This record gives sequence, C-alpha cells and structure tokens, in this order.
Amino acid sequence: MRSLALALVLATAPATAETLSEEIGRTGLAPTEARLAALPSPTNEELFALAGLRFLGGIEAALQLRWQTGVQADWSELPILRLPIPENPNARPFAPADFTTLITGLDADMEAARTALTQLGDKPFALDIRLADLWFDINQSGTRDEGEDIGSVTGLALGGGRMIGVQLEDPVITFDTADAAWLQAYTHFLSGFASVTLAYDPEPAIQRVLDSSKAIYALWGETPPNNAMDMMFGRQVDRAAMVLHALAKTPDKALAQDAHGHFLSMIQENRRFWSLVALESDNKGEWVPNDKQASGLGIMMPPGTGERWQAVLADAEKLLKGEALVPHWRFGAEAGINVKKMFDDPPPVDLITWIQGEGLLPYAEKGPQMSAASWNDFESFVQGDSMLFAVFLN
Repeated sequence: MRSLALALVLATAPATAETLSEEIGRTGLAPTEARLAALPSPTNEELFALAGLRFLGGIEAALQLRWQTGVQADWSELPILRLPIPENPNARPFAPADFTTLITGLDADMEAARTALTQLGDKPFALDIRLADLWFDINQSGTRDEGEDIGSVTGLALGGGRMIGVQLEDPVITFDTADAAWLQAYTHFLSGFASVTLAYDPEPAIQRVLDSSKAIYALWGETPPNNAMDMMFGRQVDRAAMVLHALAKTPDKALAQDAHGHFLSMIQENRRFWSLVALESDNKGEWVPNDKQASGLGIMMPPGTGERWQAVLADAEKLLKGEALVPHWRFGAEAGINVKKMFDDPPPVDLITWIQGEGLLPYAEKGPQMSAASWNDFESFVQGDSMLFAVFLN
C-alpha cells in the first residue's frame, strides 16, 4: 500500500517546482489570484503577486465585458476602453448598465489590490515575472487564445512606441518594493477615474443616445445613404453626445471628492515610488529604472526622467490643492480657476458658459496661475513621447 501511495504522489507531482510566473502562464490570472487569496500566511512575494493579479484582473474583467457586448477599441478617450481586443461574432447588445458594471467592477478590483498592498507595506521582496506569461482570458474560454497576451492588448508592455530602445525577445521583470508603490499609485489613478465617471451617472445619457440612434437608423429604410459620413463619424458623434449629456447633469459631490482624494494619493504614492527607486543599487529586470539602471523592457529612459516627471506631478498637486489656478482666457493674468473648489462642489459642464466664463465664475479667484513650463520641459526632454511616458510612469 505504501508503495502504491508513493507511486500516486510521484505521478501527480510536477517534475520541478513551478514559479508564480509559470503558474499565471498556465492557469491565467483569476485561478492564480484565487489560490493566493486562500493562503493563510502569504509571503511578501505572494502578497505583491496577489495585488498585481487583482489589478490585472480588474482590467481583464473590463475586457471580458467589452468582448461580451462587442465594444471595440474606439473609445480612445478613456482608459481600458481604448485597448484592442479580439472581435466577438456573437456579441450581445450593449446596455447602459454594462458601462456602470464595468466601472464599478474596475474600482472594486483596485480597492482589493490596495488591500494586499497595504498588508505588504514596505517589506522587501523580489518577484520575477516573465511578461510573456501574462495574458487576459478575454473570451473566458479558460485557455490562452490569439490576441489575449499582454503584448497584443497593451502594446506598451512589450514595446511598440518610439521610446523603445532595445526590443527584448523575452523580457523578465524583477518587481521589488519600489514597484509596489508604483502599483499603488496606478490603482488610485484608476479609482479616481472610476469615481469621476460614476459621479455623472452616465447610464441615462447612454440610453438616450442609444434610443435616438435607433430612431435615426429606422429612418433609413431600404435606401443606402448617399454619403459615407455616418460610417466615418457616426459612432464618434454618438460617443461625444453620451459624454456631453452625462456631463450636463450636476455630479455627485461625494464621488467627486472621492476622486480628488484618489488623485492626491496617486501623486503621493508616485513620489514614494521615486524615492525608493533612487535607493536601488541593483540592476536586474527593472520595471521603471533610476538613472543608473537599465529598463528590463528595453525602454530608453534618459537620465533625469524621474526628476522631470516629479515636477509635472508637483504642478498637478498644486492644482488639486488650489495652490495654483487654471488660466482662463477671459479672467486675465491675475486670476484663474480653483480646481479644488470644483471637486469640493462639482458643477455640471456647460460648454457655452464655460467658454464664455460665466459658468466658471463661482470657482474663479485671484492668485498665481499654473505654468505649463514643467510639462513643456518634460515633453521636450522625452522627444515627443510625453503621453507614452505619462501612461507608463503614472
């Protein structure tokens, strides 16, 4: 009996120990997250992996909902919705409630990621992740299919912009304590985005445009249109109408203030990230390197990138705190718009009165105006790749 039991154990045991990265590549994000979440005493590496998987899992859930409803990557104005995904030939109709589900789900996953990161704190760890092991189960088949690897979906993660210096065939990143702060900052950014979006309750606006578009297309009858205007611009015009209708209502004050807190926390955590990166002396598989390190992705990071990016975020923090004002063409050189007041008591967006100035008078005051010098310096420094770096550096 002992020999039989031993034989059964040997038959089911893996030949070699499987790394966390290999487990993700084999089973996917959700199964690995579920196993780690059930551990009674996770290691520091497992806690970071749990946070990272919840972060990526939030993105995966959003991509899955998009695939189910056939929402393609033509919402270039919004994070998550701009990522390319495979087409679903049997997609169900998109409903306004789907958008709310997507945003609230994303926010919940960011909160879950922060829970694991809070438990981890500043404890030291080093976790090797082979980026080729990361994939999103977009069609929920349980297996990796074409177009589901992280490179195909995000582009930036494995290269694809002019800021890539050396194209690495199989990059492996060694995530460490500093990268936990980077991840914390990014969860706050996405939660802030979610709170701003939900503050304007977009469902009625989406339904209004869907209904009007349906009525418009009913007028076509059997005769094809005599131009291609709708094919070229119809979807974009509908999206713009959804956004403008939603912004025209008075937003939820508590959600606006919640977003304000997340954006300030994002800057705080980003600042902590750069302070930790500056202390690193190793040079192995760096996610975002300091001036003496090399990127594990092959990204060209000119010396001084971190310093210049921190200057950009310092300006953003001044705006959020009301210490610097947004210039307005009607308010002269001595006054501007206090952004903090707009988060404290958020207004509906009325483009006519905002452009003319009347609608922004409650938030206008005398004081120092924000300069674009830091952003212009950063943009010039990274040679036109400012938006790519902004997304990457957070």
